[in-house]
Amino acid sequence: MRRRVVITGMGAVTPLGNSVMDTWSALCAGRSGIGPITKFDAADFETRIAGELKNFDPLVYVSKKEVRRLDPFIIYCLASAEMAVADSGLVLDEPRATRTGVVIGSAIGGLTTLEKEKEILSRNGPRRVSPFTIPSVLPNLGAGQVSIRFGARGPVNCPVTACASGTTAVGEAFRLIAFDYADVVFAGGADAAISPMAVAGFNAMHAISQRNDEPQKASRPFDLCRDGFVLSEGCGILILEELDSARKRGARIYAEVLGYGATSDAFHLAVPPPGHEGAARCMHAALRDAGMTPSDVDYINAHGTSTPLNDQYETEAIKSVFGEHSSRLAVSSTKSMTGHLLGATGGVEAIFTAKALETGILPPTINLDQPDPACDLDYVPHSARRRDIQIAMSNTFGFGGVNASILLKKFFE
Repeated sequence: MRRRVVITGMGAVTPLGNSVMDTWSALCAGRSGIGPITKFDAADFETRIAGELKNFDPLVYVSKKEVRRLDPFIIYCLASAEMAVADSGLVLDEPRATRTGVVIGSAIGGLTTLEKEKEILSRNGPRRVSPFTIPSVLPNLGAGQVSIRFGARGPVNCPVTACASGTTAVGEAFRLIAFDYADVVFAGGADAAISPMAVAGFNAMHAISQRNDEPQKASRPFDLCRDGFVLSEGCGILILEELDSARKRGARIYAEVLGYGATSDAFHLAVPPPGHEGAARCMHAALRDAGMTPSDVDYINAHGTSTPLNDQYETEAIKSVFGEHSSRLAVSSTKSMTGHLLGATGGVEAIFTAKALETGILPPTINLDQPDPACDLDYVPHSARRRDIQIAMSNTFGFGGVNASILLKKFFE
């Protein structure tokens, strides 16, 4: 028998704020977190804007020694996990610790450390390379360090499914609890890849926006003038918990996780197929897993990257799944404000979806000034909207044709 899974804690660092509360407040106000790149001199790059964290103090969460030894994506994991645990009121005592897992995805892992240590190797030779290079680069060390910090001794995993990594993590964590492999799981995603190599690489693919003179207008999902996504960084961690466990300790419950779908396009390394059949099957799979029909869904937090093909084909996929009901759906892309956090996206946007259910506030899609005729759904343009929703979906899709969708429900006993 499948067990019910609920969300009892959330923590995040994003370009909009260094907590869930600050991020959600900025999101509902329709503020953009995009600005000029400050992490390195980007003067020679075609793209010179990104979504960086602002005023984030790592020493709140780790020691000076750890700042030197850990890649930023791992520090973001530890910070978000600390906030999520505090939010949940969870105490990992001995019986609970062995039934607590960690599933945190990352698309790129410690790319910043890899680039820095490669420079040291080239300049000063192999003996000057840090012994902490490899443990900082490995994508699974975000989950590993969270496991060590909190003593979580259940299953530990790190999905590396590109930009779907965070949603894959939440979905797999949901299954661990639903099928009794764990009672509690830290779930989400993290990435900190605003680096020369990443910006140059995405520029070479013509994937990211070059609207350098208007950074806050650069991420414009579903707009006719969109010219690519905006690279961002951050982390979102949720505490997923088996319902009876949450009830016994009187935990606050944000939302219930109902279903999870995962598919592959088997089509192209970076381009979705017309109509995005793989995404449609993924949404169908999440609905089937939850025992829901398309007409049950009120809101979708779209992948909505601000790239020409994704936005059109995701729209086509939603219309193919939801049919006539698609005209009654509210669909927003929060990437219009956060930019694209790569593997962190799924964790952060799962938090946004849970907050929409909890508060009855749908975050907007900003910068939708000239809607693309091929993108003709209700994208909640410009301003947040009050609507008491019951069921919501979050989509993420990644390079390699990876698709992941989760379905959340407003919690009722």
